[in-house]
Amino acid sequence: MRALTVEEARQRAAELDLRSYEVAFDLTDPGDTFVTTSRIRFGATSASSWVDVKPERLISVVLNGQTLDVGALDGGRFPLTGLTAENELVVTAELKYSADGEGLVRSVDPADDRVYTYGMSSLESAPRYFPCFDQPDLKAPYTMTVKCPEDWVVLGNGAATRTAPGEWTLAETKPLSTYFVTLVAGPYHLIHSEYDGIPLGLACRQSLKEHLDRDAEDLFRTTREALDEYHRMFRQRYPFGEYWQVFVPDFNLGAMENPGCVTFADTLVYRGQATEAERSTRARIVVHEMAHMWFGDLVTMKWWNDMWLNESFAEYMAHRVSEDATSYGGNWTDFAFVRKWWGLQTDQSSSTHPVAPDSLKDARQSLDDFDGISYAKGAAVLKQLAKYLGDDVFLKGVNAHLEAHEYGNADLQEFIEKLTEAGARDLDAWSEQWLRTSGVDTISVERTAEGVVLHRKSPDESRRLHKLSVGGYAEDGSATLRDVVLAQDSVEVAMGNHAIVVADADDDTWAKIRLDPASLGKLTEVLPRIADSTTRAVVWNSVRDSVADAELDPRHALDLVVAALPHEDSDIAVGSLAQWLEGRVLGRYLDYEESRGPVADAVGSKLASTVPGSSLQLITARTFVATTDDTGLLTTWLDDAGAPDGLVIDADLRWSIVLRLVRLGAYGAAEIDAELARDRSTEGVTEAARCRAALPDGKEAAWNRIMTDPAIGVQELLATAEGFWHPSQNAVTAPYVRRFFTDIAGTAEIRAGMVVGLTASRIAPKYAIDEELIAPAEALIGDECVASGIRRQTANFLDDLRRAIAVRRAFG
Repeated sequence: MRALTVEEARQRAAELDLRSYEVAFDLTDPGDTFVTTSRIRFGATSASSWVDVKPERLISVVLNGQTLDVGALDGGRFPLTGLTAENELVVTAELKYSADGEGLVRSVDPADDRVYTYGMSSLESAPRYFPCFDQPDLKAPYTMTVKCPEDWVVLGNGAATRTAPGEWTLAETKPLSTYFVTLVAGPYHLIHSEYDGIPLGLACRQSLKEHLDRDAEDLFRTTREALDEYHRMFRQRYPFGEYWQVFVPDFNLGAMENPGCVTFADTLVYRGQATEAERSTRARIVVHEMAHMWFGDLVTMKWWNDMWLNESFAEYMAHRVSEDATSYGGNWTDFAFVRKWWGLQTDQSSSTHPVAPDSLKDARQSLDDFDGISYAKGAAVLKQLAKYLGDDVFLKGVNAHLEAHEYGNADLQEFIEKLTEAGARDLDAWSEQWLRTSGVDTISVERTAEGVVLHRKSPDESRRLHKLSVGGYAEDGSATLRDVVLAQDSVEVAMGNHAIVVADADDDTWAKIRLDPASLGKLTEVLPRIADSTTRAVVWNSVRDSVADAELDPRHALDLVVAALPHEDSDIAVGSLAQWLEGRVLGRYLDYEESRGPVADAVGSKLASTVPGSSLQLITARTFVATTDDTGLLTTWLDDAGAPDGLVIDADLRWSIVLRLVRLGAYGAAEIDAELARDRSTEGVTEAARCRAALPDGKEAAWNRIMTDPAIGVQELLATAEGFWHPSQNAVTAPYVRRFFTDIAGTAEIRAGMVVGLTASRIAPKYAIDEELIAPAEALIGDECVASGIRRQTANFLDDLRRAIAVRRAFG
């Protein structure tokens, strides 16, 4: 099926004026299909157009009372001719439930065999469960009716009312774009609340009931705190009636901002222990989706090139509002360690793109740009802009933008116009520098007798202006900060002599930071004494990036981590550094066994000294499990003996231990089956799949499921891919390395949407550091018959491969 182009979308938007949707769902068939009827009223200035529908069987199409030939359906588009000034279109279709996270997703919970459904409409997915004009700038109000099993409840964008056993009506909504229309139906567990006149609700599958009940007050508190802050910041209150937050199974993203009914991955309902970093992340996701109610839902982009107006704004607000208004702290530390690091890597990849690119990509290709640039870089740019303009001007412009385009659509230029009217100056130059170019500057430090010289090196001619703070740190970690505007390629900063000098110490700009040799030499001693965790994140990002650029020996970086871990008190830092070591350093830059041991020893020592029951103890224990080779100790932990005081060996940690024992060769299929017998939940099935993929004799079955099984659910699919590769198993997985390049393209024939790229990313052979893989990777990337998401992820794989080869070549 061909994707919608921007030219087609603009023409259809110019010719059609949508009045309303009435959508009726019949979900009573227990099989793998359902029936939907869309009644669409719209005006037209052209005699012809088309409606989008992707059915198993098109039952009927009636336009203005005339029955049309269903055989005219072509590639998901049904042509409409003879349109008049006012039209009524009624399309009835039998459609198929989805297992790939797009369309109407159907999931069976193995804990109790209950069936759950939910709608995911983003980018080309809406026509998989209701006929529609599928593009962001064709908005209309929706009314829905649903027939379903009598024990089900129904939720959606409008308030739901049960009208008879198994029959529901959803109230008419405000004008919505198709990509955030949703329907949630199943035997969900519901929790009701209310705040400031707004009905609030939480929902999850029944097997997670006790866990959501336990976390309900935490989630409602964050929701209340964010609502208060958004109402303070924006001149319009929350505009979409009820506010449900539904935790759904087998979600392919973190969350989706459907007005009135936000859907979240139910992995965010924690069955057991969770670190403070994880709970803080969940709170930010809640706040992020709430920001979309204004930026994205109330005012929507015209085309996907301006998705950054949605995602960058929500990402920025998630961290700002969470830090300023919620009970969770450390949000900007997380941004630096996690989100910004993600974005910086993306911006240095071959697939980099401007924050606000030209609108050349079609809807399917645009899906690839939901990445670290559209989220993290855009958020960093907005953070810098808000600081530069000041809140008075920034929020005045934002509110004017929301008021001018409410329930409609707008683009970047219209946003810039409102900021300019509010008092901003020179935004065209700012937009050109930060939004219309790609790539990242490098800022380095040179010592002088009076202080330092900052040097800016750009990958292009943009010459971006940077406002930042330079931090000088004494041996005891005490700080001296200087504010600097870096408008030239070099600028002198008078600040005396310091043990360590850190450019952009407050993490205010978007740049690669390089430490001078004297600072690098003092890091082991001084870094643990720097109190500001965000500054420490800036330093660690510099270290990680210098290693990736083959400028810093990864052995030196490993020594720094091992020396710093005993003193690090941030679970965000420990978790991020552990993830970097496991994903990049161990087995890719350095020999796995030689480099794993020191990490395991350092983490083991830290585990012995952390506060029992603390978040820091939990993240340290997880890292220890992933790196130790002490099978005897891990086995005793599973037997509820020998674990550190305060550490609860819950179901999730048990699965991590089982996975490690499988990789160490101490456990096999029988032990996995025994663990699954203890945990017959959805989560247990997913973790068992991860463990089976890690078995030496389970590789072929795992590979075949990934490459050929359209029925496997999203979470089980991704877990299988994640369990497949490990640097300790390179000999076992060697036969599959080249099969990636021949087999992965076929997965786009059995799945669609976000999961296509996610699968390619997870199952790419990242531990195979071999120059002979460059040619097949380039061939796959260059094959335009291959889905764009697969080519994008293969390009990212190739970038990482080349970096690893360069690091090994430089440092042996």
